Amino acid sequence: MSDTQKTFRALLHAQRVWDVPLPRFDASAAPADPLGLFRTWFAEAVAAGQTEPHTMTLATVDAEGRPDARTLMLHDADERGWHFGTHTTSEKGRQLAARPHAALTFYWPAQGRQVRVRGTVTPVGRAESRADLRVRSTGALAAALTGTQSEVLPSRDELVRASAEAWERARAEPDTEVETWSRYVVEPHEAEFFQGDAERRHVRLRYRREAVGPWTRELLWP
Repeated sequence: MSDTQKTFRALLHAQRVWDVPLPRFDASAAPADPLGLFRTWFAEAVAAGQTEPHTMTLATVDAEGRPDARTLMLHDADERGWHFGTHTTSEKGRQLAARPHAALTFYWPAQGRQVRVRGTVTPVGRAESRADLRVRSTGALAAALTGTQSEVLPSRDELVRASAEAWERARAEPDTEVETWSRYVVEPHEAEFFQGDAERRHVRLRYRREAVGPWTRELLWP
């Protein structure tokens, strides 16, 4: 083993997990649907000082069946499901057009909590997608107007030039439409809530349903 590998491994193994008091989770008192519990846990993550609790990992599958994942922001969570936005022409947009299924993961280490959501992905209508972009920041609009997401970038200088032009347009025309921008919703058929425990007696509560109807709740071995 090289010295570089030894140094990395020692650093890796020295990291601690959940060096904070962890909340208790009584799964028997959980609400009947996952949305209610998610909203409660999200609010508690914010109150606990969790950095960027609205960030999540979105996992999709490409044309060859290989998994792909990236981190992005949650735009909403309502009775339809969990919402996010991207360009239809981006890599994830193309993957979702071919295989409209995805998984989301939220990780809130401030409380030792994780939430996983799996379901079918559906683009919302154009009107809602346009409204989604309008209510976000000028920077979000500028980013949406900058280049073609996921395509090869010839140089950093080209990005700087395109970004400057996009920022100028976003400030001057805040209602500018981006035809390729779409909001998507993950309509869940399964959601799991994980509460870490210092003694490794983690609580895992899974909600699942086969179709529209009541959710089935079940505990899982950690």
